[in-house]
Amino acid sequence: TILIAMMEDPDWVKDIFNTYLDMCIAQFDMIWDAGYRFDEIHWPDDMGYKNTTFFSPALYQEILKPISKGIYARLHSCGDVMTLVPDLVDIGIDALNPLEVKAGMDSVKLKQQYGDKLVLHGGVNAVLWDDIDAITAEIEHLVPILKQNGGYIFSSDHSIPNSVSWKNFKPISTCYTINLC
Repeated sequence: TILIAMMEDPDWVKDIFNTYLDMCIAQFDMIWDAGYRFDEIHWPDDMGYKNTTFFSPALYQEILKPISKGIYARLHSCGDVMTLVPDLVDIGIDALNPLEVKAGMDSVKLKQQYGDKLVLHGGVNAVLWDDIDAITAEIEHLVPILKQNGGYIFSSDHSIPNSVSWKNFKPISTCYTINLC
């Protein structure tokens, strides 16, 4: 409904997003005024699918981009949002997760283009975790590139499939998460 409304009734969609944003800001103000502090906002907002976004960058720029308010922000968006990354960086997104490989995200390209502006979180192909040799090779290739000059949080690019055993998952995830490898 929202995707269709973005084309047919963009003012209604803008009102929804602005109302939601105003409510979130009011809640954050209440929390802040009560003495609690936070360093960032993290929200899920899946804007992509396999090899594309759900809407064009132009529609994003018209409807969603103006809603940004300039707080440290980590965005979770599944799917391929490569075409939106320039706008996400422009509005001040500080970190992007999960960098879904099978959808078309290219974490190495993102590091090369935005590594000084954007923390990358994820990008390790979850589908490979069932094969120790394949996931080890993937990690040994990606992690040294992605961690150059900081700005990388090690994580899979999506949920680890149920087919992955604890025996396969534990040694690799523990080793790379605490930098022992």
